[in-house]
Amino acid sequence: MHQQLSRYGLLLGNFATGLSVLAPAGMLAILAEGLNVGIREAGLLVTFGAIILCIGSPVVAWLTTRIERRVLLVTTLAVMAAGQAAMALAPNYSVVLVLRLLTLAIAAVFTPQAASTIGLLVSARARSGAITFIFLGWSLAVAAGLPLIAFIAAYAGWRGAFAFSAFASFVPAILLAVGLPGKLFGPPLSLGSFAGLLRNPKILMLLSITILFIGGQFMVFVYLGPILSRLAGASHETIGLMFALYGVMGFIGNVTATRIVGSLGGWKTSVIFLACNFAGLALWTAGAGVLALMAAGITFLGLGFAATNSIQQARLVQAAPELASASVALNTSSVYVGQAIGSGLGGVMYAAGMLRELSMVGVAFVAVAIAIWTLTRDRAPRPAS
Repeated sequence: MHQQLSRYGLLLGNFATGLSVLAPAGMLAILAEGLNVGIREAGLLVTFGAIILCIGSPVVAWLTTRIERRVLLVTTLAVMAAGQAAMALAPNYSVVLVLRLLTLAIAAVFTPQAASTIGLLVSARARSGAITFIFLGWSLAVAAGLPLIAFIAAYAGWRGAFAFSAFASFVPAILLAVGLPGKLFGPPLSLGSFAGLLRNPKILMLLSITILFIGGQFMVFVYLGPILSRLAGASHETIGLMFALYGVMGFIGNVTATRIVGSLGGWKTSVIFLACNFAGLALWTAGAGVLALMAAGITFLGLGFAATNSIQQARLVQAAPELASASVALNTSSVYVGQAIGSGLGGVMYAAGMLRELSMVGVAFVAVAIAIWTLTRDRAPRPAS
């Protein structure tokens, strides 16, 4: 019973973290109007937040390595809830930005420590599946969370959307406080743990794949609503449905990855979903302005996004299981580096009116990621002597 509460608490904690990170993308136009700033400035809430998360993930993982896991994870979620409740009451853009950066600096700890914690609760054989399971929370953040953010913002404003995000952080905090065992500690990390990983060529290639495919996705994802509105005349309701489509396909992709990774292995499974990312961006680019083709692109983007990241996490843990917290923290940082690059470059191109061209850059990013994938084949285990 307690282990089930822990599993679902970690899954919902990732849901809350994903929502905290991505919420501005679900209400970008409404947020810009409500805070009296431009679309690009509203998009910087994602870009600057990603920079903080990218730096914070390994640093906070190192600083908190000796803290008992239940205390650490419950406190992190409580801070996330309080920070977003404060954002809902903020008077202007500057205060929202400062509160968001402070909140995300603490939120950076959750995802890597959740992956490490579930690894302590299950057998080595079940570790990859368990990690992929709790990362369904990120898929749910897009599948259910972002459409809800879009609809709540449309009818209750951006303050109501931040209030919902605060509540989403409070629920898993309660589940983990009740379900997670006490006196649970992971292997201690040092700066040398990260340095050792960064000297491993395969680890570096896997991290670069994460940066590239996330960067390609976020060229489009952050500006999804405004682009759909300007090129295809989409309403707030249609944009919410597109986020729902993206998220539902993300959930399906992640569940599919969980089921097939055991038989195909991480290397083969990862290219299936990298190819979905490539196909989605290519369809979006080819069909820019045609809602049906853009929806087809979103379908493939959704299939590829969360599944690729989950498999990346699992491959990194398998590559260095004794340093799971460090490798997942580095991958989480790589996710946020990709988000910062994609949302920042996408914002510049959006402001320049290059709405069709920005997805072409995304296609190129994912193409390079697939090229690097060819060099990361998993070695077969040596036969017992």
